[in-house]
Amino acid sequence: MKKVNYPLLYYTLGDEAVLGILVGTSYQVVEKDIHSVRKVMMDYLQKDYKKYDYFPYASMEEPKLKMIEVKIRPTYRDQKGAFPMTDILKVDVPVVYGQTEDGNYEAHLPLYQESFYFYDLRQFKSLVNHFATTLLNTLSPDQLYRQMMYKKPTLDIITLKVNLDRDLGRGASFWESDYEKLNQLAVQYPFSKSLRKNISAFPEAAWELEDKVAEVVDKLFKIRTNLLIVGNHGVGKSAILNQAIKKITTETKKLKFQITFWQIMAQRITSTAKYFGEWQETCEELIEELRQANGILWVVDIIQLLQTGGKGTEDSVAAFMLSFLQQGKLQIVGEITEQQLESMQRLLPGFVENFQIVKVEELAEQKVKTVLNRFAEYTSLNLNVKIEEPALSLSYRLLDRYFPYESFPGKAIKFLGKCVSEAQVNGQDHIGKNDVITNFIDQTGLPELFLRDELLLDQKELSAYFDARIIGQPKALDRLCNIVKIYKAGLNNPGKPISTLIFAGPTGVGKTASAKAIADYFFGKGQKARPLIRIDMSEFQHPGQISRFIGSGRQVGKLVQEIRDKPFAVLLLDEVEKAAKSIFDALLTVLDEGILVDAFGRVTNFRNCIIIMTTNLGASNRQSIGFSNTEDEETAYLSAIGRFFRPEFVNRIDGIVMFNSLNKKDIYKITLKELQELKQREGFIKKGLNLQFSQSVHNHLAETGFDERFGARPLQRAIEQTIVNPLANWILENPNVKNCTLSIDYDGRVIVKRDVN
Repeated sequence: MKKVNYPLLYYTLGDEAVLGILVGTSYQVVEKDIHSVRKVMMDYLQKDYKKYDYFPYASMEEPKLKMIEVKIRPTYRDQKGAFPMTDILKVDVPVVYGQTEDGNYEAHLPLYQESFYFYDLRQFKSLVNHFATTLLNTLSPDQLYRQMMYKKPTLDIITLKVNLDRDLGRGASFWESDYEKLNQLAVQYPFSKSLRKNISAFPEAAWELEDKVAEVVDKLFKIRTNLLIVGNHGVGKSAILNQAIKKITTETKKLKFQITFWQIMAQRITSTAKYFGEWQETCEELIEELRQANGILWVVDIIQLLQTGGKGTEDSVAAFMLSFLQQGKLQIVGEITEQQLESMQRLLPGFVENFQIVKVEELAEQKVKTVLNRFAEYTSLNLNVKIEEPALSLSYRLLDRYFPYESFPGKAIKFLGKCVSEAQVNGQDHIGKNDVITNFIDQTGLPELFLRDELLLDQKELSAYFDARIIGQPKALDRLCNIVKIYKAGLNNPGKPISTLIFAGPTGVGKTASAKAIADYFFGKGQKARPLIRIDMSEFQHPGQISRFIGSGRQVGKLVQEIRDKPFAVLLLDEVEKAAKSIFDALLTVLDEGILVDAFGRVTNFRNCIIIMTTNLGASNRQSIGFSNTEDEETAYLSAIGRFFRPEFVNRIDGIVMFNSLNKKDIYKITLKELQELKQREGFIKKGLNLQFSQSVHNHLAETGFDERFGARPLQRAIEQTIVNPLANWILENPNVKNCTLSIDYDGRVIVKRDVN
């Protein structure tokens, strides 16, 4: 048997009222005298130990009580601000402290349910002053005066006898099967070896973050506080928490005293609810089972607690859990970004106040490279895949440039993990620079030209690429070539989208075709889906439709969803002037900083996008297409754009690209281009049919495919009606015709002649 001593602090509140606080726990009781307080506390401890084999952890060997005087200036607070009083109060704060088993010291502020560890008694008074001042500053003057009325408390000890060696008859991990709600909704952590192997073959190591692991262990295990690990995506929050949990699990097994960890997604708490109030019952059962299992709840994506449950944050799961957190009946740990933390503080401030914060900054370059080397050592020893040093260096350089919004080492481990998995599938035993390039192209669609410094940009080849796709628009061609040159030189602003442009001009002159051309050049090399995101802004004409565009609350908007699915893409906002004015306001941050942050602090990143907005503003004022003066036409469009958009919106655009009206010569060139593309359709290639078009076909299509109001837009329709439909009928009537040339002529109708190859 072992005796576990618990410090009991009690206050005499009146003739027949004594408040007892079991230091280091959430247990409090008010009885008529100290003897009754001791009896109730003892009965409660023995009941929990007998029924659940649970007893609170106590680490102080000889606890002592000391009153520390803290000076504080009371402050009244309301919606208008904070109003400090002129007088400074002297508040006596009771502190229970003592040496722990490991030779360090622990101090508790029982009135505030707070505690901290320290390593030198000389630090004691200054640390108490720091913690107490911070806590007292959150109290109103009335609360401070009420506290000052308390008489000096008395420290007592109550002892619980426990048998650390007894066989419970349920196995070493009886909680794994005894808790219905926990086993139904959560997963006990650390995972079993077989489950870990199925989840990932890579280590859950917190390399170069050992100090943060130790801090998390202190706060979760020794102080038993609620904890938020705060940092950008990729800094290692999950790795720190994984490692800390393993350390705590190992340490408690040595002490024959176990803390359990349960990983849960917030949505699971409400997923099975069928009627009003059911998820609240589920939540209460979950919390009770956690208490019985001496459990800590690890909430994945903890911001979801504010979004799950009722219609708003005030009736969310987080709001429901708030009272349990305040009473110390629930311990939660989670990971969160700075933006999400700010959102939580704004939406439900009382919730965040119950958590301590561990901030994790991005590692310095040298430490990141040490982590990558250790990862390479692991893959070589355990997975038989060697990552060469040049491949590690190249990975760091590419990720540093093209993923600036994610943090090391996470983004490097994720990328190299995919490279290793790909190598294993292909039976490779090493990863070199070429493998890194190939994987990077597959993930981003970026051409090799951008990824290899040794490859030089051929400007003639670049101009030829766009010249073959953009006809009759020399200004647009020059602008797109300049975007490529700036990006290749690495001179684009990494804190903004790659480029933001307005394409202005009449309809049917090549604005959309130009967007497709730059999308294919920039991001078309590795991605399976076409890297052009086209959103018709006429669908968002009403102010109320902004939530459908960017999202609102739990709803993810079309814009956000598209960019999350394809972060490397050209975003084409077609006919942007037709959108509601409120949408332009929402786009200001996107154009200026390349990010969009929703109400819950989730960031959508646009910094690997080219954003193009098309507009027909000014088209009604221009002269007839093909006969207008170019300078006058441009002036009309620029003037219309300046009148329609606010200056702060236009000032965030990198440039306005004017598209000229097309002439018949341009239409003829476009006709040749479209007919060349027609030859590549699957039906012709499958049958081995080569198409040759006569001059009369070219002339007829150029004539009928041109319209002064719609430019080249009718051309596609003319090709379908004049050429494709008759050809489809001819092929169906001649199913055995294969591997030959078809000569297509036109004399008022399409004439198809078969030429044997």
